[in-house]
Amino acid sequence: MKMRCLILPLCLAVLLLASCANEEAPPEPKRTDSGPVELTVWGGEEDEALLEEIFASFQSRYAGEASFHITYQAQSESSCKDALLGDLEGGADVFAFADDQVAALAAAGALDPVENAQEIRSASLSAAADAASVDGTLFAYPLTADNGYFLYYNKAYFSPEDVQSMDRLLAAAERAGGFFSMDWTSAWYVYAFFGNTGLEVGLNDDGLTNYCTWNAADGPIRGVDVAQAMLDIAASPAFSSRTDTEFLAGVQDGSVIAGISGVWNAVAIQEVWGEDMGAARLPTYTCAGQEVQMASFSGCKLIGVNAYSQNPEWAARLAEHITSEANQRLRFQLRGQGPANVRAAASPEVQASPAIAALLAQSEFSQLQRVGGKFWDPVSAFASNLAAGNPSGAPLQDQLDRLAEDVTAR
Repeated sequence: MKMRCLILPLCLAVLLLASCANEEAPPEPKRTDSGPVELTVWGGEEDEALLEEIFASFQSRYAGEASFHITYQAQSESSCKDALLGDLEGGADVFAFADDQVAALAAAGALDPVENAQEIRSASLSAAADAASVDGTLFAYPLTADNGYFLYYNKAYFSPEDVQSMDRLLAAAERAGGFFSMDWTSAWYVYAFFGNTGLEVGLNDDGLTNYCTWNAADGPIRGVDVAQAMLDIAASPAFSSRTDTEFLAGVQDGSVIAGISGVWNAVAIQEVWGEDMGAARLPTYTCAGQEVQMASFSGCKLIGVNAYSQNPEWAARLAEHITSEANQRLRFQLRGQGPANVRAAASPEVQASPAIAALLAQSEFSQLQRVGGKFWDPVSAFASNLAAGNPSGAPLQDQLDRLAEDVTAR
């Protein structure tokens, strides 16, 4: 679910400067007498109940204009592109996906330009609309502006000062006998250690391959300095590398008292920790004798309409309904996700959210995720080995050289 908008790294950071525009309804879809309108929707597994509620309001809104048969199918936003391009004609009519996939989907002909683009842009945070665009053309409907990560902590065990540095955070967790969780099997999270060091990774001009200097052997901070700092963190008895699902399970069973995740877990964590739920920007960590602020990837979630849909006009209307102001407010209320809609994002309840406030605080140190497919597996393998304490004993420079070679492979 995780992972992966921002021109300012976080779209919500611009909401107070955004202007509100009146939304104009797109042209009415043509009526059909050929039977029910069949639409298949892909969305995250955790969104099923929310989407079913949205489907019901869509059918109520257009009752009498057509009869609908809307089918929900679980599909991770992070892997939507691969699933869709595997069978475009058999894929979903409407689908949720992470913004870093929009260029590839548009290039493959899976997305057509949005017809009422100006109305959608006017209703959305500008950076979210930009993230849904390719070369200035809008190809999708902005859904959320919060696809980043920050620190959750239980205030019963940590002071505000404790969560500002990794050293103090781990020391407090050790004293409390609880775990700090971060997923080192996910390259999306591992970027946090490298992103603010002067070491770089990113997408080449071909839009497919990467450049990577994480193995640099000179400069104020070298690749081996970051790797050693990660090993030092992994050596703490309070550290636990856990997937997002395992992190939440640890919160629920009481073993995890702090961890790095995103707004999608805010409601579930609040249910467990109640008023003790704290949220803050990522801490600093000790690297090469200095305190380095942890960075983050950030992004938006978008809704796309399959260019091969048999009911493209109704599919577009459903996509617009899913991303409407009212339903983005509902998404925030039920799932804690930050809206991409200008008015919904500016609402008092969104502004008062601890998770959104933490995301805003982290935005200064966030980077729009733009990396090619060869980035993920090598970084995951490298960090997973460090999380285990480097059991092979392989030199860190050798591991970093291999990582860089694999990340930049053509």
